[in-house]
Amino acid sequence: MWWVGGAWIVAVLCGVLGVVLFVNGVAGGVSDLAPTKTFASGESVTVAVDPADKPAVYVSADTPVNYSCQIAGGGGKAKLAKTSGSQTVTVNGVVWEQILVVNAPAKGDYQLTCSNEESATVKYGVGKPLSSAAGGVVGGVVALLAVPGAGILLAIIVTIVVLVRRSSARKRLAAAG
Repeated sequence: MWWVGGAWIVAVLCGVLGVVLFVNGVAGGVSDLAPTKTFASGESVTVAVDPADKPAVYVSADTPVNYSCQIAGGGGKAKLAKTSGSQTVTVNGVVWEQILVVNAPAKGDYQLTCSNEESATVKYGVGKPLSSAAGGVVGGVVALLAVPGAGILLAIIVTIVVLVRRSSARKRLAAAG
């Protein structure tokens, strides 16, 4: 019978592992969204852009601001496109709002400059788009369902096999005796 107990302990451990993987997947997906390069209004920053990464421009301000951003250089004529709706992410207590996406035709180093008219405290940043967090969330959900599911399935199979074999052994002993 210790096989059954061991199998169910493994199932519980798989459940705990699934929850841990889920939390890490979601947290990692969100923390990867934080801008990797930040700069102040009026500053020009060099950004390594890979069109496959679909980089985004973020703003963090204590009040609403009217901003203006330009991009130049690199391997082609890059353009900045506004994002639809309001998409925000909070990382380490800083609220970042995604305002633009970089549409670059080729991989390269681009000069990005953003400014605003208001005298508010404003930071700009470049990072991954909010849509890229979906991979971490989906991976976390799969881990949350698959790992505990596999553990429970294993425990059920072991329980059935042990009970069937014990029942067969008892019947053989009863018939022999």
